[in-house]
Amino acid sequence: MPTPLLEASTDMSWLQTIVLSIVQGLTEFLPVSSSGHLRIVSTLFWGEDAGASFTAVIQLGTELAVLVYFAKDIWQIATGWLRGILDKALRDTVEYRMGWMVIVGTLPVSVIGFLGKDYIRDALRNLWYTAAVLILFSFVFIAAEKFGNKRREAHELTMRDAVIMGLAQSLALIPGVSRSGATISSGLFLGQKRETATRFSFLLAIPAVLASGLFSLPDAFAPAAGQSATGAQLFVGSAIAFALGYASIAWLLKFVSGHSFAWFAAWRIPLGLVVMVLLATGNIAA
Repeated sequence: MPTPLLEASTDMSWLQTIVLSIVQGLTEFLPVSSSGHLRIVSTLFWGEDAGASFTAVIQLGTELAVLVYFAKDIWQIATGWLRGILDKALRDTVEYRMGWMVIVGTLPVSVIGFLGKDYIRDALRNLWYTAAVLILFSFVFIAAEKFGNKRREAHELTMRDAVIMGLAQSLALIPGVSRSGATISSGLFLGQKRETATRFSFLLAIPAVLASGLFSLPDAFAPAAGQSATGAQLFVGSAIAFALGYASIAWLLKFVSGHSFAWFAAWRIPLGLVVMVLLATGNIAA
């Protein structure tokens, strides 16, 4: 049986909380899959999956980072949408349409996540799947960069974009895909500029991630959901994830203005191969 690098227990340690929260904050918004990285790091060092519920709860920290970073955009979209609901004459605004696009784009992942929550929390967290998806989905990034014309601006987004990117977001329920990677890649295939696809990807994630974190909050304290965590650990973990998540958003938006998303494949593919080797040699368990 594989021996973890550090001792594991049914109660999550502070070291584990801090390490996993750092991983969450650094990887949530990058197209490398935060859930996949959390799964790998938790198994490699502690020999046990921290659990989907813990992951969902500390995502609330990175979710807060999105809310703070895009507070102005969110306010404009929310107020524009409400004004349009109350006054038909105001329904031709970008904000009103964007409000509906975020709502519609959130429906696929909400429905699939709710109906398949047990399967997602169990079978899909197998490390063989995670490693394979890290590798295979990297080629989607490369193809999106190669075939997307990257010309469309934010004001040119339509409900078709919302539906397709919303369906793509559902793929992120599989550890290793990456929420941002799936939505941004689909945006690039639809001809959106990198900045446009990235900003809409962040806005699209807000309702789904917030609902997932709040829904999973009670389970994060239960050993059956993985390792149990205290309220203090969840709070500190979310705070760390918030700080690093905010920095990651700023960095990614600057990065995409002049660099290809295909660069992230250079990290995902070797990582996936290393995990497969560790699994095949019995150094870690799936």
